[in-house]
Amino acid sequence: MIDYKSLGLTEQDLKEIYKAMDLGRKIDERLWLLNRAGKIPFVVSGQGQEATQIGMAYAMKEGDISAPYYRDLAFVTYMGISAYHTFLAAFGKKEDINSGGKQMPSHFSSREHNILSQSSPVATQIPHAVGAALALKMDGKENIATATVGEGSSNQGDFHEGLNFAGVHKLPMVCVIINNKYAISVPDSLQYAATKLSDRAIGYGMFGEQVDGNDPLAVYKVMKEARARALAGEGATLIEAVTSRMTAHSSDDDDQYRTKEERDNLKKADCNEKFKNELLANEIIDEQWLQEIEQEHKEIINQATKAAEEAPYPDIEEAYTYVYEEGSLN
Repeated sequence: MIDYKSLGLTEQDLKEIYKAMDLGRKIDERLWLLNRAGKIPFVVSGQGQEATQIGMAYAMKEGDISAPYYRDLAFVTYMGISAYHTFLAAFGKKEDINSGGKQMPSHFSSREHNILSQSSPVATQIPHAVGAALALKMDGKENIATATVGEGSSNQGDFHEGLNFAGVHKLPMVCVIINNKYAISVPDSLQYAATKLSDRAIGYGMFGEQVDGNDPLAVYKVMKEARARALAGEGATLIEAVTSRMTAHSSDDDDQYRTKEERDNLKKADCNEKFKNELLANEIIDEQWLQEIEQEHKEIINQATKAAEEAPYPDIEEAYTYVYEEGSLN
């Protein structure tokens, strides 16, 4: 384990990091159960990426702006989107804070928590985050903007154009590539020829670094350093967090493009299990504490699921709301 004290962290911080990773995983697992039971239509999973998401989130401060991508469930949960609101979106209910039940699940957004909504075409959140970073710089705010993308998105035009702009103008922005080695079914060997995607930062005139995305403390460290550079006027950072996607691309995907051995190895590399075992080995937590967290999260998720399932759907008339102009033109 990384020397957490050198990072300014305490044992309580490590407990909070694990709790956030576990809650994100538990919500994700419940979504899959609901999908398989035929109660919700679609799930995009972040299982296996919780260490990157929470390590990143834990280094952010109030007022920072985030533009997440569709696997960032643990991240947005930590940032303030509750399990209840996640389930409302999954069920397509009227009170869904993302879109009032109109938008595909996992299109996270919350004005209250400075989370920018993304659209389905991948990488479009990068120019949005860059624009937010420009506004923060112009307003003299002591905050940063962040964007997360999969490694497949790093090959899109939005990625290049956004980071090129951020580099030219030395914006307070951090882009995190969560490299799980698959763009749906396309392996990394057919996506890019670079050894490290973080090396692309050189072309944008910004700092780049690759990190073990299965270690939340390693991600916390590089994210904290990137934030400090941004606020010191040193510009943007490109972080490549190498991690794993433990599930298929989505609930509609059959990931037989991966061998059984590969899928089995993903379970062995589970970042949540790895971090939990490190905390146990260092006597920071014990089995009783884990049982208490298990019960706490079970209650949160059961209550949120029940409340969301019982919540009303949007009225039929709302299908046209925000689509066509309403009222008279006079």
